[in-house]
Amino acid sequence: MSPELAVGTRARDDVFAGNRAVGRLAFAVAAASGASRRARVHEAGSLRVRFPNADRGNALEAVIVNTAGGMAGGDRFAIDIEVGAGAALTVTTAAAEKVYRSLGPDTSIDVKLEVGAGGALAWVPQETILFDQMRLARTIDVELARGASLLLAEAVVFGRSAMGETVISGSCFDRWRIRVDGTLVFAETIRLGGAIAPRLAERAIADGGVAIASVIKIPGDEASVAAVRASNDSFAGEVGASAWNGIAVARLVAVDSAALHRDLVRVLMALGGAPLPRLWLN
Repeated sequence: MSPELAVGTRARDDVFAGNRAVGRLAFAVAAASGASRRARVHEAGSLRVRFPNADRGNALEAVIVNTAGGMAGGDRFAIDIEVGAGAALTVTTAAAEKVYRSLGPDTSIDVKLEVGAGGALAWVPQETILFDQMRLARTIDVELARGASLLLAEAVVFGRSAMGETVISGSCFDRWRIRVDGTLVFAETIRLGGAIAPRLAERAIADGGVAIASVIKIPGDEASVAAVRASNDSFAGEVGASAWNGIAVARLVAVDSAALHRDLVRVLMALGGAPLPRLWLN
């Protein structure tokens, strides 16, 4: 490569990097006087958090806002949340997050959640919508103290069916790790790459569905599973649930985001543990 071309390439890369969105959000919640209160909040870049019920009840609700209006290749976001001993927090997002087409780099999302003894966290963001040729790399790491409780739900939609959109190809890497008192109790890594549409059409993967979700409840047991299965006749898509070693997991697949949302609301209400955010019920 000639020196002139190398300089031009570096300049182009610098311009691209300078126009990428970077956001970091870190906050802590503590129990005080019989209620859960914000202990500290740090916002940087395009991520913000609002607490619409800060003056009502014991459980605090946090709504994450991405002012960038979506995510694209090269964007980097980090979320770090700490729930103190005995505190209760429900976290959602102001809207469905959109991950757009990438020209090469990944969209990077790193989530770290920590819950102290006797604390309770419901992580229930609205769905993530993936566009064709996106490149998503996400990690979710959860640290629970002994006696803490967790309700975690993540939904992913491959294209907006109502708009006639299909995710033909792209890259989706999703890594989850959950530890209780330092011991790894749940580990999962999903990787979809290349021709995504044919993979989703396979019966053993999504059987033609384009909207998927996972829900994890800790502690969870067979009673949790039975509560989900009691709604089997009313689900629009396919829902399966199982429990082992104090963990309950539900998996959902649906033909579109609307059907998935309805089923996910039913599953979360069946599992209980925290009231659903008002944004989920609008």
